[in-house]
Amino acid sequence: MRERLQHYIDGKWVDSEGGRRHEVINPATEEPCAVVMLGSQADVDKAVAAAKRAFTTFSKTPVAERKALLERIIAEYKKRIPDFAAAISEEMGAPVSFAGTAQVGAGIGYMLGTLEALDGFEWEEAIPGTPNARMVHEPVGVVAAITPWNWPLNQICAKIAPCIAAGNTVVLKPSEECPTNAAIFAEVLDAAGVPAGVFNLVQGDGPGVGVALTVHPDVDMVSFTGSTRAGIQIAKNAAETVKRVHQELGGKAPNLVLEDADFATHLPPTLQGVVANTGQSCIAPTRLLVPAARKAEAEAFVKNYFAVVKVGSPADEGAHIGPVVNKAQWSKVQSLIDASISEGANLLEGGPGLPDNVNRGYFIRPTVFSDVTPDMTIFKEETFGPVATITTYTDLDEAIDLANKTSYGLSATVSGTPESAADVVGQLRAGLVTVNGWAGVKGGAFGGYKQSGNGREGGKYGLKDFMEVKTIAQF
Repeated sequence: MRERLQHYIDGKWVDSEGGRRHEVINPATEEPCAVVMLGSQADVDKAVAAAKRAFTTFSKTPVAERKALLERIIAEYKKRIPDFAAAISEEMGAPVSFAGTAQVGAGIGYMLGTLEALDGFEWEEAIPGTPNARMVHEPVGVVAAITPWNWPLNQICAKIAPCIAAGNTVVLKPSEECPTNAAIFAEVLDAAGVPAGVFNLVQGDGPGVGVALTVHPDVDMVSFTGSTRAGIQIAKNAAETVKRVHQELGGKAPNLVLEDADFATHLPPTLQGVVANTGQSCIAPTRLLVPAARKAEAEAFVKNYFAVVKVGSPADEGAHIGPVVNKAQWSKVQSLIDASISEGANLLEGGPGLPDNVNRGYFIRPTVFSDVTPDMTIFKEETFGPVATITTYTDLDEAIDLANKTSYGLSATVSGTPESAADVVGQLRAGLVTVNGWAGVKGGAFGGYKQSGNGREGGKYGLKDFMEVKTIAQF
């Protein structure tokens, strides 16, 4: 069992002041696999003070120096891929093959996208018609980065890379459900020569370390990824000090299947997004919207796809899916499956309970429902499990209305020919719209409309969101 009982503050591994031990449970075995020390207010105060001191000098470093630092971080990060994969696999249940490729690779993608954004970035812009004035981009200050368990390195890198590139300093609080990859990440930054205080890691939970960071008067910005419920509370906490709040929250993505879709070609790349990471992706396109005339065809195709999805141990290599992260998440998915049955949805595949090949762990049967209507719970609530729903439409206007009939707006998917999809993508209210696929792209801006958050991560726009804009005028 891994033990990570210290925080990384001001360039050193230090003991907690008044923290408490927390065991991390392997969701496949239901046994402890790691232990960390959840931090205290005193730990947060030390980390923020170190970041504030470091900002004085780091904010003035040349861009070329920060770029070289990011390049060293990427090089050190790649050396630790097996360690990252093992930690993520054991703590949140991603199969080790998936953890070592998609999970770890997503973090690299964000760092590479930030490097590319630095090339040619306009740090200073002229103001048209005003020759004696200009606008400049400057770092925000001390950033509190609060990250989730489902794509842990993806979200850590999405925040830390632009923080360093912009000249900010940061205090990271990763999820206590999957914490030790963040400790390895701290070792990576230390090995890369990140100056003391520029990056600080305080392990903790939301009510403890999370709240302490979001209300702290010396934190200038909070960047949070997680549930909409938690995001609302963070915004309220931050309001007292009017700090910047940057959030990527929940999603309930539609997969709008067009009349001309070739199911065999267009559907598999999008259905993969429902089962990948055991459905624990905020952009999983779980709500299939299909033409009423093709309902039976769609039901058969999706049922057959899910019927052959393999479920197995995350410790095994392979293309199977693992468990969901913990008992609470397992219970939530089970309750949504039960509610769908009681509300009249047609169960095509899967259903409640454990898969036949396991007798313990938080595994979910890959599940498909048809005849799902907008008033049903599963149509509205984020599932975070390998569960797809099928809803029919009669014409394109109804399809677009159904796609947008959600309080979220993080992503949307369209399945069909590119020609037909071109008429639809602009009508979908989401920050990411994909055609015949489901994932974002390196260098693209990632973030949501409506209750899916505010701000963007990735590439040029993600870099800008970690900066202030100052107008300088001479009269």
